Parts: sequence; structure tokens; C-alpha cells
Amino acid sequence: MEVGRQVFSVDLLERYDANKRGAITCMAAGNDVIVLGTNIDISAGRPGEQSVHRVFVDPGGSHCIASVVGSGGADTYYTHAKWTKPRVLNKLKGLVVNAVAWNRQQITEDNGQLHEIAVDEKDKKEKYIKSLFELTELPEAFMDLQMETASISNGTRYYVMAVTPTRLYSFTGIGLLDAVFASYVDRAVHFMELPGEIPNRQVASVCIKVHSPNGDENFVENKALLDYMKLGEGAEVAKPTSLAVSEFHFLLLIGNKVKVVNRISEQIVEELHFDQTQESVSRGIIGLCSDASAGLFYAYDQNSIFQVSVNDEGRDMWKVYLNLKEYAAALANCRDPFQRDQVYLEQAEAAFSAKDFDRAASFYAKINYVLSFEEITLKFISIGEQDSLRTFLMRKLDNLAKDDKCQITMISTWATELYLDKINRLLLEDDATSENRSLEFQSIIKEFRAFLSDCKDVLDEATTMKLLESYGRVDEVVYFASLKKQYEIVVHHYIQQGEAKKALEVLQKPDVPTELQYKFAPDLIMLDAYETVESWMITKNLNPRKLIPAMMRYSSEPHAKNETHEVIKYLEFCVHRLQNEDPGVHNLLLSLYAKQEDDSALLRFLQCKFGKGRPNGPDFFYDPKYALRLCLKEKRMRACVHIYSMMSMHEEAVALALQVDPELAMAEADKVEDDEDLRKKLWLMVAKHVVEQEKGTKRENIRKAIAFLKETDGLLKIEDILPFFPDFALIDDFKGLIHSWKSPFFPTFRESTVQIHDSQPTANNFMLLTDMWFAIVADYNDVLLTDLFLVLDWLNNGFGYLGYYLVSVWLRLEDENFGLAWMLEAICSSLEDYNQQIEKLKEEMNDATHGADNIRNDISALAQRYAVIERDEECGVMIWIHHTVYKLQVCRRKILSVGADYRMARGYASVGPMAPFYVFPCGHAFHAHCLIAHVTRCTDQVQAEYILDLQKQLTLLGGEPKDIIGGLTSEESIANLTPVEKIRSQLDDAIASECPFCGDLMIREISLPFILPEESDQFSSWEIKAHNPGTQKSLSFAI
Repeated sequence: MEVGRQVFSVDLLERYDANKRGAITCMAAGNDVIVLGTNIDISAGRPGEQSVHRVFVDPGGSHCIASVVGSGGADTYYTHAKWTKPRVLNKLKGLVVNAVAWNRQQITEDNGQLHEIAVDEKDKKEKYIKSLFELTELPEAFMDLQMETASISNGTRYYVMAVTPTRLYSFTGIGLLDAVFASYVDRAVHFMELPGEIPNRQVASVCIKVHSPNGDENFVENKALLDYMKLGEGAEVAKPTSLAVSEFHFLLLIGNKVKVVNRISEQIVEELHFDQTQESVSRGIIGLCSDASAGLFYAYDQNSIFQVSVNDEGRDMWKVYLNLKEYAAALANCRDPFQRDQVYLEQAEAAFSAKDFDRAASFYAKINYVLSFEEITLKFISIGEQDSLRTFLMRKLDNLAKDDKCQITMISTWATELYLDKINRLLLEDDATSENRSLEFQSIIKEFRAFLSDCKDVLDEATTMKLLESYGRVDEVVYFASLKKQYEIVVHHYIQQGEAKKALEVLQKPDVPTELQYKFAPDLIMLDAYETVESWMITKNLNPRKLIPAMMRYSSEPHAKNETHEVIKYLEFCVHRLQNEDPGVHNLLLSLYAKQEDDSALLRFLQCKFGKGRPNGPDFFYDPKYALRLCLKEKRMRACVHIYSMMSMHEEAVALALQVDPELAMAEADKVEDDEDLRKKLWLMVAKHVVEQEKGTKRENIRKAIAFLKETDGLLKIEDILPFFPDFALIDDFKGLIHSWKSPFFPTFRESTVQIHDSQPTANNFMLLTDMWFAIVADYNDVLLTDLFLVLDWLNNGFGYLGYYLVSVWLRLEDENFGLAWMLEAICSSLEDYNQQIEKLKEEMNDATHGADNIRNDISALAQRYAVIERDEECGVMIWIHHTVYKLQVCRRKILSVGADYRMARGYASVGPMAPFYVFPCGHAFHAHCLIAHVTRCTDQVQAEYILDLQKQLTLLGGEPKDIIGGLTSEESIANLTPVEKIRSQLDDAIASECPFCGDLMIREISLPFILPEESDQFSSWEIKAHNPGTQKSLSFAI
């Protein structure tokens, strides 16, 4: 033990006169309660033949048992802390109690017998005393007892130890105590032989640690015998007379000294001496006792009590264990890092000496103070143990605090280089191909990658990448880049290796920037188009517009005829599934469709209305002009027709459709529904194409033209398509055979046409009809269609329905094989429609004439309207008469009064000396000046400025107006008005379109506030403020 640091110290607790109070014979303590036994006669109160043999106090200090022995025998007393005097336990009369084990009941011992006694605290007497066990094989007295209990699932297990001068007995069982000891009737008692024979043996322990819950009777741990013979210095060694046990030491009373022996090293660490009186020295220290609850020890002689205090007895136990090479126990008892470093250093040196370098490295890594980092590393470098050095560095990393960032980074970098060196050494060894070496190589690679994963946050990225590259470890470079989220390096590596699928898996990670998708898209789609497109389709928040360069690169390459075009598949996914609205995406898809041999997909795309149903959205998102140029370049004429139609260029659509398919042209022409003229024009374009481009016999062409008319649903007439036939087309083209008739008047049809064309449609001229038709049949080879149409038109205009009716009658009389019935029937139908239109127009003209007459009559009546104004009629306008008071008052001047102040300078006729005025049909009359002021005040600012501007112009213009009041005469026209009159008319419309009291102007004033915002200052002046009560005078009135 270190000097000045005594663990145990002795202090005199009490000393008294033994002659008066009796000599101390025994002592017991518990929970700071001390009980002494003396040789005073209890009944007489003076020294006598009786003396207290043993006293026992429970650990709680509440119960006490005393055994008194005298010439008359032995008596046992029991007392409680609350009692004033002890009670004799009559049932133990004559029994000498040598030991007591405390429970809820007490177990007492007497001459090899164990008894259980229960005492009623309230009744102050024992309940019962049971005999539990008696030694029969080797009858000898029990010198000491100790009992512990443990609660288990099926009850309480008891553990009892009893010691005799030669043996240590142990009992255990579940249930009641009597049942536990009763079980030993049929079985042997477990005991341990003790060497020598000491009459006053004791069972002393801090606690019983149960390591056999199944009931094994050998439940005492760390059993050992202390050879007290080694404690002596001379030839004769005195036997210990008393024993006390602390946590780490034995206190042995040998003579008048207490030797403190370490329980682990069995070495004497201290000797305690006592300050005794002269009369007590001869007898010496009687014994030791302990107070487990208070952690104190006591020694006593016949008249003194000494207290043995313990001062941190475990402070040097780590050294004891360390000297015994019990490192775990030494570490458990260390109090500070320096002590732990000593233990680790001892372990490391031992392992290093045994050439167990990996184990030594682990212990060295735990040292922080007693040995420097450099000294430890040099130890391994000097012997060339790179693997052990790496182990040391790894363990050192585990023991460093997170705040040591610089040291952690340096050590991690060094460990990285050591790993790389180990990998290279394995690759360079001759037996690298052996199975064991291969397993070792794979293991070190796996370990190195785990190290990179653990240290990715502390390793310097640039330094580590250079280190890995310098050793040529490409796979580890990629792995570390992935750990550091340098995905660009990882993806680039996989692309170089041709592993597109792995590259796409990296790009699919949530924390990968989307920009990398766009950057590597061109390379990936050329490497594996299918996997790339599939990856794009499952990636969220991907902008297809930024992928257009990659898709165009893929599309520029030739592809097999039956190969799926992956870009088209992705673009269709974007357009149809994602509802992408980017024009660039739609334009690209359209261009790819246009380059395909089959244009069905292109037409379907053009016909889709992707924006249909969206508010304020277009029907399509591609550029129609670009689409048109592209389709024209690729000669996709049907697509061009659709685009023209979509752009409302219907004429171009029909013209191009006629080059492709007339049926398509008809469909396009029929799409126009809201413009009848345009629709007719389109159908005429189709008709012209049908007439001019149809191949075959002339008669067949005309028959097709007539059939075409039926498809127009009456939109086109026969006269609309006749001009499309060539002027030199003869009637022979319409008729196969005609009878040869002769005309008595005109030899040819052309001559009759020329003579009748300029004549009036009279009855005499109508008689020429027969001769004209005679000329037709006689000289049909010389008749042109234009001439025939001219005659028919003349007949329709001149004779109406009668003319073409007679023609149709004659035609129907002709033989079907050579008549014109099938051709001229359409002509007659057209003439009938014209006649109906003419009749309808005549009715409309009659209605218009009648309406015009009514209007003229109304104008004449209005010109004669007048109003009667009384002499005393006043102006009906309210005006502002004082801006500071804001008071409204009706203009009190008479309408017919003379007032130069109210006369207008320009624009109004002078009616004597009276001011100009307005009279409304409702009866209200206003001065012109008052009406203008009222309307400008009540209307909005724009209208007010307009009125004032007109008034200003009217004032500035010169010239005298016509002598009118309130309007123009019916004979005048607006074109004949002078500038002054025009401005006056505009001013009338602005201010006198309705009566201000009966029209909308008055209705709108209802919603206006009583006090306008600009009147807030005036409004605040109306506030009634309280006056100072002190300045007010009160007047009393007598009633």
C-alpha cells in the first residue's frame, strides 16, 4: 500500500469502567445499532456467575437475541427495538445458541441442532420453536450460520450455510424451511471438509451469489482456503481468533493486531493496532464484528470499543489483478484512463512478446497516454508487420473521438494505402492462383470495400481517388465514387465497359441528379436502346425535351425494317400517357412518323386532338408550318391535305387532294360548314377536276358529271358545271342520234340565237321556239353548248316557267334512245330553282319597300311632334350653389325666361331672347347649360371629358347654324350637315339621349354613397365635440 493512503483506519469509539458496568464478553452490530454482552448479572445488576455468551442483531437493527450462560444453565433472551426490556424464550431453556441466521423467522443453532423460532412482536412472546436439523454423523456444534433467499417462479428458494469446527455444510430447497430441511432425512447433506480444527470458525461473506438456479447444493462461488500459516513471520504462527470480511479484504484478529489481507493476492496489505488500557492489554482484543448495512467494522476488548473504517478499499485493486494477469478484472477496477492504459500496455507487451502481433495491435490501439502513436507504429514497421500495422490503425480509428477529424482522416488514408499494398502483394505472389490465396484475395477485397464504406465520410475524396488510381484499382475507384455519390464517374465507367444496364441502374437511384440522365442519354441509347427507353419511361420528372439530342442521334442511324423504333415508342409514351405538351416533342414524333414508309401512324397522329377538353388550350401542340414543310418534303400528300385543312387553307387542301384522290377532295370540301360560298367554291374545284380529268368516252364523262351533281346535295346546279365543258363541245357529245328536222325560218341554230338574243321575250318571239328546235335537230353538228345555254337562260328570263316547261314537254316526247331527257332534266330543275329564288326576292323587295314607306311616315310624324311648356315651367335640374356648404337646390329660373347668362355661344338656334333648352317626352325640361352640368357631374370621367370637349368645339367653331331646335327636319340628310350641326348632334346624343330623372343615370345614383371620399374633410367638420364641463354654466328654471 502507498504511504499515507491507508485503506483501513482505527478509531476509539467508546471506553468505560469495566468494574462498574462489567467487562465486555461479546458484541454484535447492525444498521448502526451496537449490542454489547457483559458479565453483569442481569437480575442482580452486578457481576456474578452468569455472563452473556453471544449476542445477535439482525441487519436491520430491530431484533436482538442474547444467549446467557451461567451455573444454573443457559437462557435465551429476545428483545425488539421498540421493547423496553427483553423476554426470555422459555422454549429454548437450557439450549446454548451459538449462531443465528435471520429471516422473517430466526434459525438458531445449539450443539449441532438447528431450530426455527418465530416471535410475535405484539404479544412479546414466541409463537413456536421447530427443530429443523441435527447432525448425527459427526455430532459437533454449529459455530456460525448464514441464510439467503431467492424468489423464483414456483416459490422461494432458501440457501443456508452452517459451519462447524471441521466442516462447511450447505442446504437448499424450495418451500417452507421445515420442508427444506426435512428433505435431508432421505439424502446426504452436502458439506466441505475444512483443514485443521478451529473451535470458533465463522461463515463470513458479503453475499451468496447463486449460480445454480436448478437447486445444485454446490452454490458457493469462488471457494478457496486462506493459509494463515503464510501470514506469520516467526516459527510459531498464532491462529486467528476472529474474522471479518470486506469487499476485497479479510480482517484477521491475531493477538492484539488486525491483519488486513487482500482476498485476491492473499497478501497482507495493512496491520491495524489498537490503543488499549493497561488492564486490557493482558487479555487483548476479544473479537471483531461487522455492520454490513453501515459498511463498518468493530473490534472490542473488555472495556473499549474500536471502530474500523474503510476508505476506498478498491482503489488499488486494478494493480492487484494486473499483477495476477487478470486483465479483465483489472480493467473493471480501473478508475481513470491512465490506469486502463497501464493494463492495455501490459496486455499488448505480453502479446507482442508472444509474437501475437494482431492481438498486440488491438491492445496498443486502446492506449492513449502512456505510449505515443508514433512509438507504437514504429514497433510494427521495424519488424515489417504491415498487416498488424493495418490492424492497429483500424482499431485506432474505432477508439478515436469524432472530434479528431484531422487524425481520423490521416489514419484512414494510411490504412487505405496499406490495404492497396496488401492487395498488390497478393497479386504479385507466385501462388496467387492457388485456392487459398484466391480466398484470401477475395476476403481482403471485401474487407477493403467495407472499410471504404465505413470511412467514406472521413477520407479526402481527391486524395483517395488518386491513391486508388495510382494502384490501378479501377473497380475500387468506381466503388468509392459510388459511395461518394460521384455518379458521373460510375456511369462513365459502365458505359466504357459496355454495361448499359448497370449504368441505368445507377441513374435510377433517387439521389442521382437528373442532369446525368440528359448527359449520358446519347451514349446509352446507342449502346442499348431498349433498356434506355424502358429506364426513361419509369423515371419520374424527366423532361423529354432535353432528351431530343439523344433521340435524334438514335433516329439518324439506319434501322431494320421490322425493328421497333424505340424513340417513337418513348415519344408516344410521353404524348399519350404523360400528356406532354412540348412542341419540340410533338414535332420530333411527327418527323419520325413522316419518315416511315406507312403513313397511317402519321395520319392518326395528325388527327388526334391532344389539347381537346383543356380550357384555352390548342387542339394540337406541334408546329403546323413545320409539319407541312416536312410532309411536302417527304411527299406525304394525304398528311399535307389534313394540315392544310387544319390551318383553314381549304382551297389548297382541296387542290392537293385532287392530285391524290378525288374522294379525299370531296371529303375536304364537305368539311366547310359555316361558309356557304367557300364550300360551293371548293365543290366547283372538284367538279372542274371531274369534268376535265375523267378519261373515257365523252358521253361517259358527261354522265359522271351529272352523277357528281347528285353528291353535292343540291349545292351545285347544272349551270355551275356547264362552263367547265370545252366551248367546242357539240350537242353530239350529249346526244347519240337526233332526228333530222328542218326549220322553215332559220337554217341554223346559231343564226336564230343571234337574232333572238337582243330581242324582248314577247309572244311572237316565243313562237320562234319551234323553229329554234328544228334548227337544233337539223344542224346539231354545228350547235355549241354555250349557245344552247344562252337560249335557255333567255327563255327562263322572258317567259319564266312556261318557256322551259314547253321545252321539257317536247323533250319528254322524244325517244329515250336519242332524246336529251337525261341531260336537260337537270337544266330544267335548275331553272325551277331560279324561278323560286326570283319569286322570293320579289317578296323581299316588296317587304323592304313597304318598310321604307313606314319609316318615311314615321320621320314625317316625328318632324311634326311638339311639346307644350307653361310660362312658369321651371328648369328640373338640381345644381351646386355653394361648394363650402355642399347644398343642392333646383334651378329656379323659368324655362321661357330671358337670361343672357344661360345662352350658348354657338350651336343652338336663337329663339328670341330665351336661353336654349331641352324638353323630354316625359315632360321634364332643362336649360341646356344646366343639363350639361348635371350630366357631366353624374356620369363617369371619360364621358364627362367627352361632353366638355364637344362643348368646347361647339364654342370655338364659327358660323351660324340652321334655324332648328332639338333636331333636323325630315328633308335634310346627314351628309348636308355643317360641322357645327354635326357637333351639336353628337352633343345631343351625349347629354339628351334619355331624361336624367327618368333614365339609367338616376338609377345608378342610388348606389352612390351620401358622402363621397373627397368630402371627408367637410364631413369631419360636422363632428360634435364635447366641451370642458368646467367652462359650462348651469341655469336653473323655476316651474
